[in-house]
Amino acid sequence: MKVTAIDHLVLTVADISRTVTFYSDVLGMTAQSFTVADGSRRTALVFGTQKINLHSANAPFAPHAANPMTGTADLCLLTDDDLGKWADHITTFNIEVLEGPVARTGAQGPISSLYLRDPDQNLIEISTYG
Repeated sequence: MKVTAIDHLVLTVADISRTVTFYSDVLGMTAQSFTVADGSRRTALVFGTQKINLHSANAPFAPHAANPMTGTADLCLLTDDDLGKWADHITTFNIEVLEGPVARTGAQGPISSLYLRDPDQNLIEISTYG
């Protein structure tokens, strides 16, 4: 028995609308609303074959992490685009590039990364291989 991939992650956020705007406008993800088994509506951010489900910090969807809190995530997201262009793009939104591009190691080997924070202060690493 073994796990083969990540399907989705969950971010606990203070304001779902603000988070959707950031991840859509700055990172190019697509917002998706969906209905879960209990009939409630939820929001996800879709990119590639993955998604990030969003939980409101005021009412996290059960079951949830033992301590669902905003600003506790550290995500590494892959791109095929030039990180210099990413840095220029990010700064057009008055978002600070914290560091980068810098050399790091990803799941498949050496990567170049730059770092920023989302509206909840989660650390976002944008990386590229080769």
